[in-house]
Amino acid sequence: MRRSRSSDERGSAPLEFIVAGLVLLVPIVYLVIALAAVQNAALGTEATARFVARTLASGAAVPPELVRDTIASAYGLDPHRLEVDIACVPRSDPCPAAGATIVVSVSDTVALPLAPEVLGIAEALSVPVSATSTYRVERLAELE
Repeated sequence: MRRSRSSDERGSAPLEFIVAGLVLLVPIVYLVIALAAVQNAALGTEATARFVARTLASGAAVPPELVRDTIASAYGLDPHRLEVDIACVPRSDPCPAAGATIVVSVSDTVALPLAPEVLGIAEALSVPVSATSTYRVERLAELE
């Protein structure tokens, strides 16, 4: 009596499913987590730049450092790791001055998840993220 072909391949489907699942799903899940971390940092730096520029342009008595700390913390970023650069165009002695344009640039680096700290691998695998926001101060604004 001849053996059927189906008995020769018996039991290989679950093994193929597990191997294919590990080979395909693990990198995809890691990619989704890494992209989520980079997107979160991009949104956080953009919001921080926008709110700091808006606060300076409105002449509010709130210090820019407090705005930076509040917005960055809301996005889960370390506020002290952010690099914030504030400039006025045209350059004026009291910055911001009425009629000037405020340019706020915020930059950060995002370490990819599960990157080892050994030999600086985490630093080499970090992604730079930056955002710039520009607001114009009203010409008749009374700034403190």
